[in-house]
Amino acid sequence: MYYIKKKIEISASHYLTLDYESKCTRLHGHNWEITVYCRSRELDHNGMVIDFTEVKRRVKRVLDHQNLNEVLPFNPTAENIARWCVDQIPCCYKAEVQESEGNVAMYVADDED
Repeated sequence: MYYIKKKIEISASHYLTLDYESKCTRLHGHNWEITVYCRSRELDHNGMVIDFTEVKRRVKRVLDHQNLNEVLPFNPTAENIARWCVDQIPCCYKAEVQESEGNVAMYVADDED
């Protein structure tokens, strides 16, 4: 099995829809750090799992310098963004989303997905 890891930095704003009082329900921004993990049993014709540039493009073209509430069809929690990354990137099985120092969410796809 071949593995790659790509770290991507984006700047984006969001607010959360919550059923309790929180400052996070107001629009605010983060310098997000997103790490995606991809794997494949075989390499493509270029000798890659997936091109690092393609991974970066798939995340940045949608999320960078955006209000995430306007570009994503769900409540943009770090957990939901991690799942979105896994769903958007071929061969991706895991994503970590850090919205601030010490606050990291992770999604790992089941092998059955």
